[in-house]
Amino acid sequence: MSALQAILTDLNQLIPIVNHWLHLLSAVIWIGGLAFLVMTVTPSLRTAIPKDLVKPIADAFYGNFKRIIGVVLVLILFTGGINLHYVNQLMISQTGMGVANSPKYLTVFFIKLFLVLGVMTLFLYTIIFKTEQTGEETAEEKEEELREPVPFQRAALWMGFLIILCAATLKHLHQ
Repeated sequence: MSALQAILTDLNQLIPIVNHWLHLLSAVIWIGGLAFLVMTVTPSLRTAIPKDLVKPIADAFYGNFKRIIGVVLVLILFTGGINLHYVNQLMISQTGMGVANSPKYLTVFFIKLFLVLGVMTLFLYTIIFKTEQTGEETAEEKEEELREPVPFQRAALWMGFLIILCAATLKHLHQ
């Protein structure tokens, strides 16, 4: 019990732990929700309801998801910056050099950051350029809406998987 008490009373340990937990929790909510939409909701809608209702129902699901994800993405960026600070301190204490002197760490970090910015761009695209059905869609456009009612959801999911891979790599580059 004294080890747990030591962690809970030492803010130099507690703050990075809670911050990292918030970062991971946010990523799980974001990637997990996106995976649920891509792997479960969209295929189920395509098979269970009439084709003309797929897009409106998917938009309803995604509308709720967007509100949550907007907050989650801001939280991810904020806690990620704090994580970087604590990782830099840890690297300095272990090796005498910080993140700025670790080319491997920086390379993977910037790949991860590029992917996060890509996902944020796709997210903002779906907010700014809402696609409303006009009834004048071609057969090809209707088929595309049926296949992927929320634009770029699969691309965002794959980018999310790559972000998680980068995060796992970063975790092992500073130990």
